[in-house]
Amino acid sequence: MIAIIDYGMGNVGSVFNMLRKLRSQVIITSKPEEIEAADKLILPGVGHFDRGMANLKASGLIELLNAQVLEQQKPVMGICLGMQMMTRGSEEGSLPGLGWVSADTRKFLPVDNLKIPHMGWNHIAAQPDRKLFDSATPEPARFYFVHSYYVQADSHHDVAAYCHYSHDFVAAFEVNNIMGVQFHPEKSHMFGMNLFRKFVAL
Repeated sequence: MIAIIDYGMGNVGSVFNMLRKLRSQVIITSKPEEIEAADKLILPGVGHFDRGMANLKASGLIELLNAQVLEQQKPVMGICLGMQMMTRGSEEGSLPGLGWVSADTRKFLPVDNLKIPHMGWNHIAAQPDRKLFDSATPEPARFYFVHSYYVQADSHHDVAAYCHYSHDFVAAFEVNNIMGVQFHPEKSHMFGMNLFRKFVAL
């Protein structure tokens, strides 16, 4: 069972529908008992960092999620804002993040006529031996991005994939049971489906 955390800040319907296409058992929930019973968690997110953290705090779920992720070591994947919320904080706001990963969220700078947000399809460079990516795919994996902020990790060992937009940034991280993706797998067709398939199979 996969629980998609509902805290009012995510494109939960699209994530749910893609997982259902994989015939996964999946629920959208904010109920503590359902989160505790789930085998894996997904923290989605679209919107402003501080609003996301404020909503999550108002839901009363932060302590429970900390226990499930950090103590129980339950596999969790953050998507877009959900990934950024797993860091220590963001230049988009002033509230602290969950701090599950040694990383910070930075703002893209408008240099060289760079269009912000970074929006559309872009290729990623997956690092070897990562859980969510297959280095043997016949063509480079590409995903759909929509974001004005990006994650900067303290250690390259925590990076699962890079993407280039003016400079290299973290497209995905992986720290033990904690995974995050900056792109939207639910909008990324076969590449997103393959990524969800690997998450389901963990």
